Amino acid sequence: MVSPFLCQVKTASGATAVQIAVKEGRRDKVIEHLGSAHTEAELAALMEIGRHRIAPDQLALDLTPTPPAVSGLLTASAPVGTDAVVESKRSGLLWDVLHGVYTRLGLRNATEGDRAFEQMVLARLIEPTSKAQVPRVLGDLGVEPVSVRTLFRSLGRCGQRGYRESLSGALFEHVTATRGLALCLYDVTTLYFEAEREDDLRKVGYSKERRVDPQIIVGLLVDRHGFPLQVGCWEGNKAETTTIIPVVEAFQAAHGIEELVVVADAGMLSAANLKALDDARLRFIVGARQVRAPGDLEAHFHWEGDTPADGQVIDTITPRRGSRSQRDVSRRHEPVWDPHTHPGSWRAVWAYSKKRAARDNQTLTAQANRARGVIAGERRPKGTRFVTVHVGDATLDEASIARARSLVGLKGYVTNISSHLMDAGGVVSSYHELWHARSVFSDEQARPESPSRLPPPA
Repeated sequence: MVSPFLCQVKTASGATAVQIAVKEGRRDKVIEHLGSAHTEAELAALMEIGRHRIAPDQLALDLTPTPPAVSGLLTASAPVGTDAVVESKRSGLLWDVLHGVYTRLGLRNATEGDRAFEQMVLARLIEPTSKAQVPRVLGDLGVEPVSVRTLFRSLGRCGQRGYRESLSGALFEHVTATRGLALCLYDVTTLYFEAEREDDLRKVGYSKERRVDPQIIVGLLVDRHGFPLQVGCWEGNKAETTTIIPVVEAFQAAHGIEELVVVADAGMLSAANLKALDDARLRFIVGARQVRAPGDLEAHFHWEGDTPADGQVIDTITPRRGSRSQRDVSRRHEPVWDPHTHPGSWRAVWAYSKKRAARDNQTLTAQANRARGVIAGERRPKGTRFVTVHVGDATLDEASIARARSLVGLKGYVTNISSHLMDAGGVVSSYHELWHARSVFSDEQARPESPSRLPPPA
């Protein structure tokens, strides 16, 4: 079956024509011309019509405008084969769809109908820009905005009226009512500010980009589909490993949750965090640090060799603290983790991938070349791996490179979920859903805020 799709074509007049086409061999055959757009708002409207023509029922559940829809927007009901005509410059369809979703998620009620707050949220979805630009963004859509002063007064109400908690409650109700909640994903990011001075919240701290600007730490808990559930905010100099427990405990307390699987990356892997999650009777899956592999897989390498097959998964145990393993090297078979049988260990799942090995090797080669450049005086030495300095002389750490080469392709996962509840493949696949949480941050990480645009800490 040939599936139709939408395409955009520039016209001689400089407009953008929107068409429905199908693949015929190597060519695209236009089956319907929807019209031409001269502005972004008109283009968005025509694309929405096209999506409705292709799959009329697909978006009916979540993306229909909340009635009454504004009249005089588009001739969306125009007969097939006729041009859709933009009858006004107001992109009412886009705004009404977003407003409808916002309302149905319960966010409007959660903020007591705060119009300014809603406009800031929806404007951010339309164009990720500063709060001061919200009136311009909405004005371009033909929507009457509130004043900038009203917007900033709304920011003050966020903390005073506990918007964070009420919004989290509305989102939780939506998730539990529509698809249930059994697994949560947690990730953190830092947001920096182009400010000269620190304050109680904005602090200079660890930065992956090696920035020296004041920053804050934001932690986000989402469901397995990336739907947000709980957000936390901390001082910029706070260790990221200390953020997961407060967020999870607050989420538990707010919603009376006893059973939940929490997934996080290796940055959250600390003995204190895992113990706290386990003590709270929560199940967890966190990424393992690769340096753990030689100890965890010592017996496997002894009996099976140190070259795993592509796609091989090894289910074993890892020490809770230190490096001393409860694994008996004299036994060929991997132990089946049990909290009573192995009180000093967690369950560890290690997976090998040839594709990951190739990628790891490329990374190691680049790092080794960078180290050689530092030793030769061609590169800055700051934060360079595989460079050893002794009595002022820099040398290449060949042993570390060889050790890292021996571990390429391996990815580990630490959990307190027993194998009779979740097999090794389930552990791996559950962890890989963590990208949903990371994708939420991808658009925000590199965007600075001005010093005056941060609300006071709640």
